[in-house]
Amino acid sequence: MRTKLIFPIVAAALTLAAAPATAQLARNSDAPIDMTADELEVTNNACTAIWRGNAEALQGDSRLRAQVLRIFNAKGAATGGAQAGANCGELERLEAEGQVYYVTPNQRVRANNGVYVAATETLTMTGDVVAVQGQNVLRGTKMVFNTRTGEGNMVGQASGKNAQGRVRGVFYPSKKTNDQARR
Repeated sequence: MRTKLIFPIVAAALTLAAAPATAQLARNSDAPIDMTADELEVTNNACTAIWRGNAEALQGDSRLRAQVLRIFNAKGAATGGAQAGANCGELERLEAEGQVYYVTPNQRVRANNGVYVAATETLTMTGDVVAVQGQNVLRGTKMVFNTRTGEGNMVGQASGKNAQGRVRGVFYPSKKTNDQARR
C-alpha cells in the first residue's frame, strides 16, 4: 500500500475522476462513472490516471473491465499556489488493455485492447474480438462501437473467399419469427 503524498493523490484523483462523468459508456446515460481497481496512479501535470489490477468502469447498466484502464483528460491552464499543477478538464479518452470486456444487458464484447474516445462516444476494441448477443456470436479483429447510438462495425484481418481471419458470425433465428412465418 502506498501512503506517502496521500493528500495530493486524493486531491488529484478527485479532480481527474470527476471529469469522466460526462462520458457515455452506457447508452444514453447521464449517470456517473464509478471506477475501481487494485491500484490508482495519478499524474496531475499530464492529466492522467492509471487504474491497475482488475480495473472496472461502471455507468448505469454498462461495464468496461480490463487489467489496466488509462484515463486521459484535457489539459487546461496551470494553477498556482501550494498545490500547483495542471487544471484538468473533460475526459478525452480511456484506454483499456489486458482481457478487455464491455458488457451491457444485451451484449458482451471481449478483446485484447480497447480505446474509448469521448468526443465521438466510440469504443474501439482490437485483437481477437468476440461479440455475443443472446446466442448470436460475431468474431473479428477490430470492432468500432458507438455507445450512444448502439451502431458499430467489425473488421477481420483478411479478405477473400476461404481466407482465415475474415469476420465471422453465427446467428440464430428467433423462435417468434419462425412461428409467425408458419401462420
